[in-house]
Amino acid sequence: MAVMSKQDPSPAFLETVQEIMRLYRSLPPRPSIGEVEAAKSVVKTVENEERIKLEEISKEQPPEDVPAELFSVLQQAKKAMVLFHSHEQKRDALHLVEADKMFETFDGLIQRASSLVSGDTQDEKVDTFLQQVSKFHGETVITDDSLVKRKEDGELDKDAAKGLVRTSSAKASFFSGENSSEKLNLMKTAALIENTARTGGVVLDLSGKLMDQIEWLPVSIGKLKDVNELDLSENRIMALPPSIGGLQALTKLDLHSNQLINLPDSVGELVNLIELDLRANRLKSLPSTFGNLTNLMNLDLSSNEFTHLPEAIGNLGSLKRLIAETNELEELPYTIGNCSSLSELRLDFNQIKALPEAIGKLQCLEVLTAHYNRLKGLPTTMGNLSNLKELDVSFNEIEFIPENLCFAVSLRKLNVGKNFADLRALPRSIGNLEMLEELDISDNQIRVLPDSFGLLSKLRIFRADETPLEVPPREVIKLGAQAVVEFMANLVAKRDTMPAPAKKEKSLFFRICSICWPFRTANTKNM
Repeated sequence: MAVMSKQDPSPAFLETVQEIMRLYRSLPPRPSIGEVEAAKSVVKTVENEERIKLEEISKEQPPEDVPAELFSVLQQAKKAMVLFHSHEQKRDALHLVEADKMFETFDGLIQRASSLVSGDTQDEKVDTFLQQVSKFHGETVITDDSLVKRKEDGELDKDAAKGLVRTSSAKASFFSGENSSEKLNLMKTAALIENTARTGGVVLDLSGKLMDQIEWLPVSIGKLKDVNELDLSENRIMALPPSIGGLQALTKLDLHSNQLINLPDSVGELVNLIELDLRANRLKSLPSTFGNLTNLMNLDLSSNEFTHLPEAIGNLGSLKRLIAETNELEELPYTIGNCSSLSELRLDFNQIKALPEAIGKLQCLEVLTAHYNRLKGLPTTMGNLSNLKELDVSFNEIEFIPENLCFAVSLRKLNVGKNFADLRALPRSIGNLEMLEELDISDNQIRVLPDSFGLLSKLRIFRADETPLEVPPREVIKLGAQAVVEFMANLVAKRDTMPAPAKKEKSLFFRICSICWPFRTANTKNM
């Protein structure tokens, strides 16, 4: 191998070095480490999704009267469509990964060229060469401060960027976007996740920001170790990757209005979670690990397809608010009574036939609504709910209300309306509910209010539409709640002050019969 002089490099040597520099300068900007990691995450995510979908298609059974061969053609068409969509989703990511591999090839060549150069003059040329190369190593990242807030000296960065994409290079990036209203494809989503993880973001808002084609989140979402608030609502996400369990700092997770079918078991690893919004999805059950979320305080399960709740829900000792309306629930687990902090329980629009007696253990419960169900009665333990302020069991099939309910003396709003032909009377001791302000008994079969009704001095709203009340009469009801209370109070007072009817003097015939009758009875027994 020829060794060049340290004093005078040959023209051919200089020309060779300059040619290498020219070739390197002709390359496009090099993708950042974050972009490459995002691309790899996209490829892995899409391949996982592709595998699962292909397996589901393979398990499908042909319907009756459909030839097996024809059904096989349908399956192949479905699989081809899955592969086509996967190819489209991976295209940009694969291009970036391959581009990075080509840059690695150039890196190796440059290292070889450097090792072949010796001498002071050649070192200067190499320094110039490497300086030129370093210009193309500027990092290009996707960032949007309206989506991500970062930690800085313990505070959130308040400066907002105008565009969805900011680059540190004046040249074109592998990713581009004009404004923050542009929806993110899978590649940009993965890049944003990488950048958020790298910069220590604590809040990430992707509500309505993902393209409709994104049904699976990148597996790299597990890298968001510092994020404590994540909003993925109003997209079309069908599944969360198991790596979601890596978000150990997460305290608030909003997933409402997606297409979620189930949750991974790793959700149970989000032990610092305080607020979880799952409403308006397609969930039918919760994972067995759900009971590990012992710090959870607010849980919204409304507008899903739940037929039951797991017994593990009783482990949620910090839970204060449970919204489970608009599902297909037929019952509540008995363990609900262990949710000792629960103050609000909403079960409207379900198929519940009975509430468990354990509900009386919820000493902190203030609001209980269960309208539009199939309830026929209420638990006798309802009277133990000393803090209950609102109870709505309208639009059910309730036939009676237990007297024990009248021990729930904090009750301010009671709605037992629209039980139609089933409910015929209110509890006799309803007057114990001295704090009651609103009462609805509309569309029932109640004809007479109990005597104690006159003790409801704070009642300000009383509804009895389409209820055939006779006492008090309809004209009194039209005057308002306090007029009804006053009428019932006066009615009882008048009844109590009326003199008792005088006893009639017994006739002579009655006195004779009363004397003779015992002897006649005795004679009959002796015969």
